[in-house]
Amino acid sequence: MNIRLLMAAAVLAALPVHADLANDVRCREIAFSQSVENKDLLAFKSFIDADARFVSSSISRGPTEVMNAWSVFFSEEGPSIKWRPQIVEVLDDGGLALSRGPFRMIARDADGNVVEHWGTFNSIWRKQEDDTWKVVFDAGSAAAEAPSAEVQALLDAEPLCD
Repeated sequence: MNIRLLMAAAVLAALPVHADLANDVRCREIAFSQSVENKDLLAFKSFIDADARFVSSSISRGPTEVMNAWSVFFSEEGPSIKWRPQIVEVLDDGGLALSRGPFRMIARDADGNVVEHWGTFNSIWRKQEDDTWKVVFDAGSAAAEAPSAEVQALLDAEPLCD
């Protein structure tokens, strides 16, 4: 009986000990958004993988290009943006994850009127050697209309992250 118990313990010890990886990615995605919401450029940079590709009207490669492309969100006069993951999916090996959900951008038009833009973002996260997650691919697309009240509420919900 002791041998079976030792064998079972050895098997369990050999399994990777993972926290809830999907929740880890969800919380990283929220913190990533919060870095922009708080206009914290250094925090924003800390989420970007060295090989990152962010796709918008052009492709930004690497942290420096991504930060330059996103600099408008860090100026006091610039638009604001907020996003939250609605779907998070992690590969079985725990190395890559997809995060997808709504975003809302608030800007001013040429006449100074506040304009809301809605869309969907897609982020691919890669687990780093230090077990943190960084964005390796990111893209978004504009929505034809504002999302449902339920989806909009996701942006205002209190994130349950440490």
